[in-house]
Parts: sequence; structure tokens; C-alpha cells
Amino acid sequence: MRSSSLLLASAGLAAAAPFSYPLANGFPNLNSTEMEQVYKLAGGTPPNGALPSSLKPNGVQALQLIAANELFEVAFFTELVHNITSKVRGYSDGNHKYIIDTLTSVINQEEVHVLAANGVLASANKTTIQPCQYDFPVSDFRSAIALAQTFTDVVLGVLPAAQGLFAADGGDEAALVPIVGSIIGQEGQQSGYYRFLQKKVASAAPLLTGGAPQFAYTAISQFIVPGSCPNIEVIGLKAFPALTLESTPRANNSVQTFSVSGAVSAANATLVYISGQNLPVSVRVSNVTMAGNKTTFAASFPYQSGFDRGLTLGALVAGANKRFNSTADVAASTLFGPALIEVD
Repeated sequence: MRSSSLLLASAGLAAAAPFSYPLANGFPNLNSTEMEQVYKLAGGTPPNGALPSSLKPNGVQALQLIAANELFEVAFFTELVHNITSKVRGYSDGNHKYIIDTLTSVINQEEVHVLAANGVLASANKTTIQPCQYDFPVSDFRSAIALAQTFTDVVLGVLPAAQGLFAADGGDEAALVPIVGSIIGQEGQQSGYYRFLQKKVASAAPLLTGGAPQFAYTAISQFIVPGSCPNIEVIGLKAFPALTLESTPRANNSVQTFSVSGAVSAANATLVYISGQNLPVSVRVSNVTMAGNKTTFAASFPYQSGFDRGLTLGALVAGANKRFNSTADVAASTLFGPALIEVD
């Protein structure tokens, strides 16, 4: 598991071989016996109703993004359980039967999510997503759980957008809306558990932070070994260059430091925060310094202006003093991001 510039500054540094599929049970290619075992450990099966026979382009992209994310999550939790049960240094805090049983259930539940998303794509004769190789920016149990909470929060932000796409497309896709809603609930149960393990209030806020497909795809991409994906490019999304939070914000107003690999002009850039279901908050960029290809800058973090507890997304956008009415508009103008900011 290795470090990533996008994610939490608290993540440890460790060098390890990339995670590769297939799993020990053969996943993602399972025979009927192996599949039944997955369902047993997951506590349930994929939907057994009729699958859509046709999908519109937005629906295809949403399902492919979901499949790519779930494949990454299966890899992450499989490696985490392996590190715990193999007594890898730093993972002893997770060596409890309840934790291992819970994370084992999560692995199999995420496998079911992959099977469901790729199953719908196959039913409509669309390209299914195949796994990549992955590196993860953690070296102990605590940082792994913190990271799991963060990427689960990102997923919870983008799945409602998928529901909106399926509803807008109508036809066969309308039946996917409640199915994705049930996945949102399941991922919410996970997030609350990871918060509990960190002794945080289990439910972060009344309304969780929304997201955009580009931001979710960028987050996934930070874990992928370059050149290791058979076909992830078919999703049609491009990962943004990283926006790294160099400081540690608290639940109050402050000034934070960010960095990017590339040039930034304070006269032609704006930092935008997305928190809860509130309108995006834009702040000015200041104190820009460049050393080599790394640019560092400061920006206010107006937490007490209506930010929600839990995940806040930060994005550096083109143009000075830019204002936005939606997360989608922010994503369309993003130069670097997202910074994943957890405040509790």
C-alpha cells in the first residue's frame, strides 16, 4: 500500500506489490458454487428481476463508473483483511473477530455490487468493466479505516447523481433507481461503521456532501497502477490532476495550504468548496509560490459559513472570483481536484 497525493495527509507510507485480481475464490469470474458462497457471506443476492435490455449513454457511463469503483473497493478491503489476518505490522488494532467478520461481509457485498452493475451492462450488450491493479496509501489499520470512510463518502455523493440519470433516461433504466437507492443505504451503513471505529459521531451530517462523476473517477484513478486497466477508458471520463491539502483544517474558520503540480495564477483561479447540499463556496487564492513544478498557495476555509461535518470537496477552477450554482458546474470548470477534506 503506497502514498497518494490526493488523499489524507495522515496516510502512512509503505511500499508493497500492487494488488492484482483474481481473488482466491476466482472473482470476478465465479462458477455457480463460488457465487453461492459470495451470496452467503454477503448476506444476500443481486436483484433477480428482469434486467434492462437497453441503456442510454449516460446510463452506461454511470454503471461503468459504479463497476469500476466497486472493483477498487473489493481490492481495498481484500488487502485490508489479508493484512489483519496475516498480522502485518500496524494492523493489530483490526484483529478482532467482529471487525474481520464485518469486513469480510463488506468484501462480498462489494462483489455483489460489481456483479450487479456489470450484469446490467451485459444484459444491454454494453462493455463491462474489468479490474485493474491497485496501490493503496495506507500502512496501518487506523489509516486504512480513515481512507475507507473517505472514499465511501465520495461514493455516497455520486450515487444519487446516478439515480438522477436513470430517472431522466426513463424506460428500462427507471427500475435501477430504487436498486441504486438500496446501495446508497448499504454504503451509508458502511460509512457509519468506519466513523464508529474512529470514535466519531456515527452519522456525519443531516445532508451528506454531493459529488460529480468526474470527482469520483479521479478518486478511483489515484489508486490505479498506470497502464494496468484492460478497459477503464471506455467510461469516457478524465481524471483531474491532484489538488493536495497540505494542512489540517478543523471545525472553524481558518486559512489552509494547498499544492498542485503545475502553474497557478492568483489572478485567474478560484478555490471552490462543496459541503453538504449547500451551494458551492468560492474563495480567493493567495500567497502563490512555485518551486520546480510544484505550486503552493493559500485559501481561506470558511467552515463556520455553513459547512457540514464530514466530507468537504475542494476544487481549483479556472477564473477569478468564479461563482457556481451546482457541483456539476464546478466539475465542468475544474483544473485540479478534488481535495478530500474530512472535518469532524
